[in-house]
Amino acid sequence: MTIQSNDKVITLSSRKSFRPGTRDRLPEPERRPARIVSITSGKGGVGKTNIVANLGYQLSRAGKRVLILDADLGLGNLDILLGLAPRHNLSHVLTGEKHIRDIVIQGPGQLQILPAASGIQELTHLTSDQKMSMLYELDRLLDTVDIFLIDSAAGISSNVLDFSVSAQEIVVVVTPEPTSITDAYALMKVLSTKYAEKTCRLIVNQVASEQEGREIFRQLNLVAQKFLAIKMEYFGCVLQDANLVRYVKQQRLISQADPESPASYGFKNLARRTMALPTAKASQGDPLLFWGHIFQNGAMSHKS
Repeated sequence: MTIQSNDKVITLSSRKSFRPGTRDRLPEPERRPARIVSITSGKGGVGKTNIVANLGYQLSRAGKRVLILDADLGLGNLDILLGLAPRHNLSHVLTGEKHIRDIVIQGPGQLQILPAASGIQELTHLTSDQKMSMLYELDRLLDTVDIFLIDSAAGISSNVLDFSVSAQEIVVVVTPEPTSITDAYALMKVLSTKYAEKTCRLIVNQVASEQEGREIFRQLNLVAQKFLAIKMEYFGCVLQDANLVRYVKQQRLISQADPESPASYGFKNLARRTMALPTAKASQGDPLLFWGHIFQNGAMSHKS
């Protein structure tokens, strides 16, 4: 099995060997690949899942077809944040009880959600066969969306980083707290040294002003430029908003409940910047399979 990389869009050139009965089928027309964005953090508790949910909502309000994967496989909580109660989740896909399209649930607006399980330790240690099964089902599902947001778990474990390095865009969330900044740097260090990532974008959450957000980016970027072979780009910030906590407790998105709030304004800006990202290039030949590198032994280096 050969795995090729083209602008971080992963293809499996031997895909036909996995698809019986396609021998005499006409070539599939070129399709426009979904924009895949992984949102991650070095430290938990920085508001990452709230950012993913509100960003997805704003993108859907702008007319984009958005699918969110809760990639904290053993401790998923995106459905709780949104006040949803899915009957099935990724654990049912991995056991063969359901197809991945069967577990998609509707969120606020036109959001589509792939819920993870909670409290199932086995999901944090997937086998290659389980990953392969999910890969092909996800590939078909991506045909139906414009933007695929991955709500990654926090930290620097390989299971977390596999999701991040599979995406076309990696976005790191940080807060003004020193521990958050330190852990964000550690995350970027691993992305740079172990996975050969060249670029990541930064969102600064819970800041008092735009100026504070840019200053935190400037400080972190200075260190990254000096010690890491990775380019950081400022993607935006979300202001502190007293109403945000209140709506989280109510399991409502502030972007929906209070669209004129300071935090909602930040999410709108993030959505605009997401839509302004360069268009993903379709791969030649077989359709993209964004998770292909996971099936190699060890990490695959991505080079821009």
